[in-house]
Amino acid sequence: MLVGVSLAIVAMTMLVGGMLAVWSQQRTQAIDDTGTWLPDGVTVPEVPTNVMLMAFVGICVFGQWAVYSAKRDDRGHAAFALACTAFVGLLVINAQAFVYHEMGLGISDGTYAAMFYGITGLFMLLMIVGVVFSAVTAFRYIGGRVHDSEIVVAHALYWYAIAVVYAAVWFVVYVTK
Repeated sequence: MLVGVSLAIVAMTMLVGGMLAVWSQQRTQAIDDTGTWLPDGVTVPEVPTNVMLMAFVGICVFGQWAVYSAKRDDRGHAAFALACTAFVGLLVINAQAFVYHEMGLGISDGTYAAMFYGITGLFMLLMIVGVVFSAVTAFRYIGGRVHDSEIVVAHALYWYAIAVVYAAVWFVVYVTK
């Protein structure tokens, strides 16, 4: 389980890193050509993007709490920590959907829009996978495999990686604009 999640994290990191590199190249080219990267009339709501970044502190704490509880055979606390992890993950997905709504940007509205939805859409997909991973981990652990805490450790490792990935996306896409 840990090897599989580790390989998935490496692949995810390489994919997001490559997409952010293309974003930076397109941004530099657009600024050199037109003097601006962000389309006219489009503003990026900064409060929900900053709240998403802060939410990953909670996600990582809850993920580690689940590991701590699983290693001590505390099924109740492990279940609660996994549920909290999934719930905060859903809140981050909701905040990203709010950003999409507030920006009012169509996916075919130019290079910025295509790149923005490509990168943030991948992030949304990774978040959905994380929430599903939380549910699978909870069902598997609570369902009777209390001595198999490896899945809970892999679950926490996945969320740590998503936190790092979002920090990079947050800085490149939302801060530097």
